Amino acid sequence: MIDAPVIQTRALTKSYGRVEAVRSLDLVVAPGCITGFLGRNGAGKSTTIKMLLGMIRPTSGDGAVLGRRITDPRENVELRRHVAYVSEDKRLYAYMTVEQMLRFTASFYPDWRHDIAENLLREYELPRERKVRALSKGMRTKLALLLAFARRPDLLILDEPGDGLDPFGIEQLLQSLVAICAEGTAVFFSSHQIAEVERISDRVAILERGRLILDLSLDDMRESYRQIDVVFPGLPAERDFQIAGIRRIRAAGHQWSVFASGNADAIVDRARDFHASSIQVTPVGLREIFLEMAREN
Repeated sequence: MIDAPVIQTRALTKSYGRVEAVRSLDLVVAPGCITGFLGRNGAGKSTTIKMLLGMIRPTSGDGAVLGRRITDPRENVELRRHVAYVSEDKRLYAYMTVEQMLRFTASFYPDWRHDIAENLLREYELPRERKVRALSKGMRTKLALLLAFARRPDLLILDEPGDGLDPFGIEQLLQSLVAICAEGTAVFFSSHQIAEVERISDRVAILERGRLILDLSLDDMRESYRQIDVVFPGLPAERDFQIAGIRRIRAAGHQWSVFASGNADAIVDRARDFHASSIQVTPVGLREIFLEMAREN
């Protein structure tokens, strides 16, 4: 039996007047893995997350989180019992101390993990008696993350979780995400830090102007995506290079740069058919794919 998706949307759309913030989104997030959610500012990532959590209502379409419909008020309340969410602005009660925030949050969750909370309190070096308003931006981020991690959620949704963290704090965050996923919690997080996403994600979804333009596993990316730089003594016509897998050809004189999502061997063979004097095949990272997909759309 195949495990049901932890997130699944069908034609999910949110419009503000004539502006479509999210357009007919069909998104599937698998259980037991870390999924990175990428997109430029204004691409619709935060709007999508807020619809998933029932914070805003979709204009049309529907979706389910942990099998519960996001547009059904009762089911939405129930799903939030099993989802931990850290928002982009990391809202906390400023008048409380760190200790008070811990006790207050723990009181809502019978399965609160006191051992995780204590370990992270020490690891993050959070001062128990300091008020939230007196914490640095990075410390507030760490406190918000601690409150989410200690809940033992089935699904962890994070919106720009690394905001305000220094490089050491980022490393702690990434290690924590890998650890919580290993214990069975699915992780869905948006970020502008592509290197972080590539390091720990099993899968990545890219949103551009409200549309899902790419959804692939990182293993498939590493296996399939290539940049192929070719030098020809005489120039072939681009129509002779209409080969499956080619996403883009940039020509500069006798040198072509081919961006391919697969079928690299066939592309190289075709280049040899045209007596290419130089062929260089290079694996492509997530940053290059993200930039290329954004240019295409």
